[in-house]
This record gives sequence, C-alpha cells and structure tokens, in this order.
Amino acid sequence: MINDKEKLGICIIPTGIGAAIGGYAGDAGCYVRNFTKTAKLIVNPNVVNAGGFSAINDKMFYVEGYSLDSFCKGEINLLPSSDNKVGIVFDKAIPKDVLNVHINTFNAVKTVYGVDIMRYEITEEEVGVEFSLDENGISAGSVKNMQTVLESSKKLLAQGADAIAIVCMFDDPENMNEDYASGEGTDPVGGIEAIISHYISKNLKIPTAHSPAFEDYTIYSDLVNPKSASEYITPTFLPCVLLGLSNAPKFTTNGGISINDVDFLITPYDALGCIPVFEAIKRNIPIYAIKENITAIDITAEKLNISDKVKTFETFEACQKFVEKTNY
Repeated sequence: MINDKEKLGICIIPTGIGAAIGGYAGDAGCYVRNFTKTAKLIVNPNVVNAGGFSAINDKMFYVEGYSLDSFCKGEINLLPSSDNKVGIVFDKAIPKDVLNVHINTFNAVKTVYGVDIMRYEITEEEVGVEFSLDENGISAGSVKNMQTVLESSKKLLAQGADAIAIVCMFDDPENMNEDYASGEGTDPVGGIEAIISHYISKNLKIPTAHSPAFEDYTIYSDLVNPKSASEYITPTFLPCVLLGLSNAPKFTTNGGISINDVDFLITPYDALGCIPVFEAIKRNIPIYAIKENITAIDITAEKLNISDKVKTFETFEACQKFVEKTNY
C-alpha cells in the first residue's frame, strides 16, 4: 500500500496480442478508470492510450512495458511526477504534410492541456519500421535503424527532456487485419511499437511511448466498432501519448514507490507468461486473472501450472469488488 492508506495494483494488458479488452483503441479505459475508485493502478500505455483521447487520470501511473518489467524485478522505483518536459522524436521518413499535422497536434495538446513539450528532433536517418501478424494473430515486426532513434532521443535528454515520445512512419495496416475496425483480431502495429519503446526505455532509463504516423491522415467515414472508434476519428495518435508522458513517474533507485508497495496484479486471463506475473509469484503478490479478457496468446495458469498462485474473476467488476473488501 502507499502510505498505509491507498491500495496499489498493477494492471497490465500487453499490446499486440488481440486482448478482448484493451486490444483495440482505449477500450480498457473505462474499466481501469472505474477501478481507480478502489485503488491506484500502475498501467502500461496500451491500457489507456486512445488516439486523440486518453483514459489516464491522477490515480494511475503510466509506465512503459520494459520499465514496468524492471520495476517488478525491483531494479527501479517509481517517483510520482507531474508536468514533465516531453521531447518528441520524429522519423525522417515522415512526409512534410504528415509532419505538419503532427506539429499542429502537439501544439494543440500544449495549448489545451498545458503539456510542456520542450522541443522535437527529426532522426538523421529513416527508421525503417516493418510490422506483421504471425499465424497466431500476434503482432510483431522489425526496425532497420533503431540507433537513429536512440541518437535523437539522447539529444532531447541532454536538453532537459523528462520523457520521450517517438513517432515513426508506418505503412497503412488496413489490409493486414480488416477485422480490426469491427472490433476483432489484433492491432497489427502494436507489437513493433512496443519493441521501439522498450529499446529507448532500456537504454535511456526514461519514460517513453510510441505513436505511429501514417501517410493517409484522412478521417475514416464508415461506421466502425466502438472498441476501435477512437483510432478512426483522428489524423494522429499522438495526443494520448503526450498526455500519458506528461505525468508519467520518473525512475529512481532510492525512495519513491517500489514493488514492495504493490498489493496485487491484474492481467488478462490467458496472458500469464510474462515477467510481472513471474515476479509477483516470487514476491507473493496476489495475481488476479480476468476471464472476460482473453487474448491470442492462450497462456493460462493451468498451462503454466500456477493455478494455486492465480485467482480468477469472471469480470473486472468482480475483481474490483474483491479488492475493495480485501485488507492487504
């Protein structure tokens, strides 16, 4: 618990694994916002990012996946922060008109929300992002030139950035998963986005998140599933990243919030093969699997032989009611 008063949990929904809740465009947001009436939550960006919107609130700590793993291992602590100076790295491959749309976007976020966007850098070389979906419907991909992202990020860090937003050029993914607009399947770009942000977080130990840029920034006029809708009504997905990073906790090895302060871990029902789960088992942190949230990974407690370590709830609501009544 935090200060012996507030309950603290971790809620993870990995990106690019087709989660029924949290696998689309901010569709887990209302679940976690409601949950924060009961406890504070450490969330990975995928849980709250929603294109032009964000489900983040002051009861959540926005922590990218690699740094969340480090936190769970006890390697870093989280130092609550606000009004972070956010720097933005833009891929050199982004065309001028697309870049202008993104500049207008971050200026709007800066004006409306007061986010401190200190400056941006354009990479010296094209990043070269490629993405794919494997036979199991899991998003993956590769980056030809990650070093150029790292060098631009270092420049921003040297000039005082507290957090880094990265925007790389992506091909149009619509033909890869036509069911995504219908609220089915997997976000094709989620996996490679995680790879990019993991790399910068690992090397610079700084809050990081990624937003893709596409050549076609026109607004989609067909009706889509509500779970995917927030991505189809905005020309860029940058606002949610900037809002999350603005108040993302900084990382420290002394003081702040440690893994020892965590009361429980919430995860999709069948996405249990990850570092936070294994670290929670080591530390006797209760693990709560949500059965209504299934994924393409299909790694359950039964398959890992950890059923005695995992408590299953049918819904997020049932889990929340349990947490509300539990003394940790």
